[in-house]
Amino acid sequence: MKRDIFQIALVVKNYDEAINFYIDKLNFHLIEDTKLSETKRWVRIAPSKESTFTLLLAQAGNEEQEKSIGNQTGGRVFLFMYTNDLNREYELFKQNDVKIIREPSEEEFGKVFVFADLYGNLWDLIEPKR
Repeated sequence: MKRDIFQIALVVKNYDEAINFYIDKLNFHLIEDTKLSETKRWVRIAPSKESTFTLLLAQAGNEEQEKSIGNQTGGRVFLFMYTNDLNREYELFKQNDVKIIREPSEEEFGKVFVFADLYGNLWDLIEPKR
């Protein structure tokens, strides 16, 4: 049996501001934006066009969901993303005013830096050792 996780929901305040951040600041790709109702959309983004993994941007629909925005993992790193050029990504993120939490460092698994998305969720961006 083969199984893969292909998507995860990311609770956001507003669809459009989240799309703008991920597309404009992190260079993600908009995969789908389908209107489901007056208040709900099916918005999927991916770090690259070739990625088999997507983030489903889920706009908070009530007060309880709003409490998790920016803190979906209790302050720990939430998502881990690979790159083949960490230095280029780091410079791009700095130019785009992405909040860098931990500067690039060399670890036994490769290079890494930590950044926060527009809501404060923490991400590791990793260039694995070759």
